[in-house]
Amino acid sequence: MVDFRFYVITAENIEKGYSHLDLAQAAIKGGVTLIQFREKNKSTRELLEIGFKLRELTFRAKIPLIVNDRLDIALAIGSEGIHIGQEDMPLTIARKLLGPKKIIGVSARNIQEAIEAERSGADYLGVGPIFETPSKEDAGEPIGCQTLRAIKNKVRIPVVAVGGVNLANLEEIFLAGADGVAVISAITGQADMVKAAKEMREKIDKFLMRKG
Repeated sequence: MVDFRFYVITAENIEKGYSHLDLAQAAIKGGVTLIQFREKNKSTRELLEIGFKLRELTFRAKIPLIVNDRLDIALAIGSEGIHIGQEDMPLTIARKLLGPKKIIGVSARNIQEAIEAERSGADYLGVGPIFETPSKEDAGEPIGCQTLRAIKNKVRIPVVAVGGVNLANLEEIFLAGADGVAVISAITGQADMVKAAKEMREKIDKFLMRKG
């Protein structure tokens, strides 16, 4: 069973001085339960170099590593799975290439996309953006917690809320039925990334304990 409650998507920022590995290390120290490697602007060789290092890091920490979009990178580094968007490789083809045991997540913005992803064999959904987000320029208009709740009510697979997630709106998201949250800027936007991750994990756990 995969623990989706606290999902961190890696990013790097040369100006601020952090890399994919820096964020992953901080997230692991802070209690992350799942990590996704997402990078759109590097060569395949660079992706492999970073990917192998992330794989070593997550393997030691016993945390699943998901690769965004790039199935070739996922296969090469031996990650636990991939995450694909609506414009990426079709899920059915990805499943044939990856096999039945790998995790495949799919992005969904509405009920139709969510139902189709589940029907095609997705293991979980990344639903959003829930709120406005500075981390993804092409994320589109926020769909809000009402749509999140509607999607959760229509599918049986785990739903991870993404986009604009922070400490202030965590409870609203989980009350809407989310099984977990995925973040970038909620961690990278803070001076102390380890502290930010710990605070988010603590708040998630406290809320889920009360809810459960």
